[in-house]
Amino acid sequence: MNQKLTPKQKALAINLDSNIYGTFAEIGAGQETVRHFFRAGGASKTIAKAMSAYDKDFSDAIYGKEPKNRYVTQNRLRKMLRYEVALIEERLCRDNFPGRKFFSYANTVTTINFDKTLKGHGWVGLRFQLDENQDYNEIVLHVKFNENDATLQQETLGSLGVNLIYGAFNFSDNPRKLIESLYDDISTDNVEIDMIDFSGPDFAYVDNRLMSLQLVKNGMTDAVIFNSQGNNMLPADVLYKKNIFAIRGSFRPVTLVNTDMFVKGLEMFKKDWGFADDSETEVLFEITISNLRASGAIDERDFLDRVDVLAKLGYTVIISNFSEYYRLIDYFANYTAGKIGVSMGVNNLLDVFDENYYKNLSGGILEAFGKFFRQDMRVYLYPYKDPETHELLTSNNLKVNDNLKELYKYFKLNNRIVDIKNYNPDYSEIYSREILSKIANHEEGWELQLPFGVAEMIKERGMFGYKEELKLKEFS
Repeated sequence: MNQKLTPKQKALAINLDSNIYGTFAEIGAGQETVRHFFRAGGASKTIAKAMSAYDKDFSDAIYGKEPKNRYVTQNRLRKMLRYEVALIEERLCRDNFPGRKFFSYANTVTTINFDKTLKGHGWVGLRFQLDENQDYNEIVLHVKFNENDATLQQETLGSLGVNLIYGAFNFSDNPRKLIESLYDDISTDNVEIDMIDFSGPDFAYVDNRLMSLQLVKNGMTDAVIFNSQGNNMLPADVLYKKNIFAIRGSFRPVTLVNTDMFVKGLEMFKKDWGFADDSETEVLFEITISNLRASGAIDERDFLDRVDVLAKLGYTVIISNFSEYYRLIDYFANYTAGKIGVSMGVNNLLDVFDENYYKNLSGGILEAFGKFFRQDMRVYLYPYKDPETHELLTSNNLKVNDNLKELYKYFKLNNRIVDIKNYNPDYSEIYSREILSKIANHEEGWELQLPFGVAEMIKERGMFGYKEELKLKEFS
């Protein structure tokens, strides 16, 4: 039973289930998914209708017009899914088809262009029910194609669609397995899934942030983003043509140092570039997979604890597979030509200047610096007070290797590295490791080193190993 089925085998299994019945609506890349079901045999018991409304005017006549004439959008996909399901319900009487579980599969996709300057992307989704008397579930995902041939992209899309339909009807009780099965017979090099969303009665227990984590953990994408309401966001929608300010950390937990580094760094970033409108800038708190794996296997409860605290403070979170900073900046540059700012501590900057991190690059540290210290990118450096020597380290007295000193001076003189000077000195001796130790040992005083409301949240939910001590009253 652990053997993976081919797309043909999966399509046949669906066709042979007389209770699964629905429609296919595919826009922009041919009818690649439904083709598998037609060829597998027995499709007459599964396929109510298959259509491809390629012409925009005809598509608008069916599903309505889209703002700004954008057809490859999540909104368009969900419109298609709901319209097609409503049509099934309208045209078929339930009494004549007892036990039938209806579904609608849809995609709206653009494949690689003729000049091969745009790789292609799209939205894929399924609206379905697992019981005829139950409301519908939805699974929606966004894909980015990596192949350089439109035909290959179409074939990949077809296999992905089959995997989604089969997974929905067979692995709905195990969303992690469902996500993994999306790549059956498909290489992760061929297509990237950078956003996924589960909704409906059978997924009421699903936390979509954990599903996003699976995408990064399984190598299906390099980064996912979700807002403070816990909603998965398409990276392109969040970052496109924006100025970006990011801060990386473990945030275990968020301390006053983190918020001071963020607030003061962001103030300088906006002032340096003259940003008057906050809508021009996207602010991100980044946690890397390597950080989540610091203690071994990823602790999903710990992950949610960190994210929930950041959400309480109103921050947007990015989970990435970028151990090195230059990869994060390179990722941002794929979406925007705007200004990029990164707020970091002295220790993080020393890591940036550690050549050992770049042995996998043919150009070594120079290649990494070319991507990291790009034009219109700036590091805002937060000072660090050594807990043993009590020396305050800034960009003026931190020590890099001798062979990199002149390079460091170049970046400093050209304002690629600037000090955060208006920091709060009262926070210079706050260390997250000490706070975690105090929480675990029920020591006092750690609450004052966290942003307002965070300590109460940690206590109420028992985060980071906190356990409420039982206070026994003595009676005389």
